[in-house]
Amino acid sequence: MGLGAALLIAALLLTTYTKGKIAKIPLNVDATLVSDGKGTAFDPASLTGDRFVVNQNVPLVMQQQISVESPANADVVTLQVGDTLRRSDQQKDKGLLLAMVDTVTLNRKTAEAVSSESNPGGAVQKPRAIGDQNPPTNIALPHEGLTYRFPFETEKKTYQVFDPIAQKAYDANYSGEEDVNGLTAYKFTQNVGFDNDGKLVEPVKYASLYDDDADSQVTARAALWGLPGDPEAPITMTRYYAAQRTFWVDPVSGTIVKESDRGYHYYARDALKPEMTFVDYTVTTNQQSVESQVAAAFDERDRVALWGRILPITFTALGLITLIGGALLGSFSLRAESLLVDPGLDDTGSQFFGGRDDEGQPVPGAEAKTEKLPAQRPTDLPPDRPV
Repeated sequence: MGLGAALLIAALLLTTYTKGKIAKIPLNVDATLVSDGKGTAFDPASLTGDRFVVNQNVPLVMQQQISVESPANADVVTLQVGDTLRRSDQQKDKGLLLAMVDTVTLNRKTAEAVSSESNPGGAVQKPRAIGDQNPPTNIALPHEGLTYRFPFETEKKTYQVFDPIAQKAYDANYSGEEDVNGLTAYKFTQNVGFDNDGKLVEPVKYASLYDDDADSQVTARAALWGLPGDPEAPITMTRYYAAQRTFWVDPVSGTIVKESDRGYHYYARDALKPEMTFVDYTVTTNQQSVESQVAAAFDERDRVALWGRILPITFTALGLITLIGGALLGSFSLRAESLLVDPGLDDTGSQFFGGRDDEGQPVPGAEAKTEKLPAQRPTDLPPDRPV
């Protein structure tokens, strides 16, 4: 009975306490995710030409490398994410369009960004020139809301998801469920500078990571921009950014199993009137990366299910069986002990422990009925001796 009670208590603790300790972002996250698609992109080779050239329908590849850095402990995990977007029709650095290394510290249970005095909760790596051998330096960038993960037990609601390019969190609205490789995923959509129809409404001024804002404002001759008038007139344009994203999220573990990104970087003198496209792309997680993320989500589901459902159910069943078995065994042992101590307590009518009178009551041994044996006539006496 003690063992049964212990198993029931263990089942209760696994359901309430242990599951909360298990349902956390793992500390061994290490993934390389690849998305591909097509878009419109600036041709870097045209920087030395007579006019900037923008190519249509070019193949594009986005790669995201996720790893764990310090601090990482029982409560928080720090993710370092390197993002690159490149033209796959050009080799090496010639095709590189975008690059960013983002670091964020997350609460392992809620996936919310956290900050402390010793840790700003986020940073982006300062860009380095090609061939620069100096160690990379970080620029503090406190994050808000969710980044790269959703919380365990994701709900059907709106979440704030941080955009490291815009350096701000935006709404990610729940928009339904879809099957992704056998996993029922929650679908969330996010607009940054676009409305739901994909129209520019509030684009973001691009936040340069260079000290001289070299990539957020560009001054070039009107001829290079392709503008009419004096070809030598200097024209300064500002870089703007807008994006639309769709996340497919495993609701149990919060793992993003698939993602579709539309990003729009352009130069203009008026934010709502694009004049020169730097890159306008739409990419979606490829099949291999989707399979990898779905497998990771199922692993997390199995781990949570083991501690939160399978073991509690098993312990509860074993506890009840053991408790009932202990109770039955205890009742039998009490009965046997009572028979040994006071045989009269046995009401089965058994005659093993003394006799009973005509009314079924036990009688003392001295008064118990005995069987009379018939006397035998001796046969060795002389025949003339009287018996």
